[in-house]
Amino acid sequence: MSLTGQSKMMIFAGTSTPQLAQCVCEALDVELSKMKIREFADTELSVVIEEPVRGNDVYVIQSTSRPGYKHLMELFIIVDALRRASAYRVNLVIPYFGYARQDRKTAGREPITARLVANLLEASGADRVVSVDLHTGQLQGFFNIPVDNLSAINVLTDYFRRKFPEEIKAKKITVVSPDHGGVVRARAFSSKLSNIDGENYFVPLSIVDKSRDYTTENKSKAMSIIGENNVQDKICILVDDMVDSGGTLVHAARLLREYGATEVYACATHGVLSGNATHNLLSLYKKAGEVVPDGTILETEALGDGDELVIKELILTDTIPLYDHANLPNLVMPSVENNLSIAPLLAKVIHRIHTDSSVSELFR
Repeated sequence: MSLTGQSKMMIFAGTSTPQLAQCVCEALDVELSKMKIREFADTELSVVIEEPVRGNDVYVIQSTSRPGYKHLMELFIIVDALRRASAYRVNLVIPYFGYARQDRKTAGREPITARLVANLLEASGADRVVSVDLHTGQLQGFFNIPVDNLSAINVLTDYFRRKFPEEIKAKKITVVSPDHGGVVRARAFSSKLSNIDGENYFVPLSIVDKSRDYTTENKSKAMSIIGENNVQDKICILVDDMVDSGGTLVHAARLLREYGATEVYACATHGVLSGNATHNLLSLYKKAGEVVPDGTILETEALGDGDELVIKELILTDTIPLYDHANLPNLVMPSVENNLSIAPLLAKVIHRIHTDSSVSELFR
């Protein structure tokens, strides 16, 4: 006899995404369970579960975003504490799964760190992992426990359907993949975007053909457009799973403008925004109405008359907190109010897992 439906649902939050966890609890109409996390002067972490969890179905919400090593270690300790407190089942909700890009060897004597992280999560005592838009779906095979790889595609396409309903119907929108690896993602995005009020409108797909310098971290260069006829006089939407330094999107966006795109928007599930991301995302295409050289940066936090950023809007979800970048003039801050938060999605999935219902039905 299964006890899952009879066990109490408890949700704990790590230190990486406390606001997201609170929004999930509000959507589920449950209280966030109490846990104390302390960091000592020597950077060691201490976790104390402040409520009984024996026999309960526990969910821990924690992205392994910057600083990834700290948030991962925190997650291992939390799971161990819950296991030792006799939790019935420990489910890890990891909206952003760090180290996912280290999923294969690209040179000799390199580790496959994504597999290592999977092994460590299992060894710590996790029963299940829920994540959102893993960098590659094959990462699920690194685990020997159930993994639910959710998609934020409905969250992002709904935003653009609300913003451009008439433009989609008039075939003035083109979806663009910033590289060959994202074609499947962009094609799915295009298919979802084309459906308005039950009617299907054709939204074409283009691809940025780029080269990447594997000797330099986060460095790539856009080269040409495959499907360039779909770009001229169109609003282009760049679709990716994450934005790290922003270099890939900015190079692609400038190239699209040079090929005749009227505006370029970009969207992604995960806003990593590391290194020179803020600098890159402030790249100007026009200043006072004149096209400016590549690399020209907006010096203030506000656009002047005739100023145009290379990327008009950057739309991200809240898998990673974006507080440090709230002043970016082209960043649309995700929230429950503007329907860019993934909290409602996570809440539905947690409820389905807790009640032993199908998760895949949410995406049909």
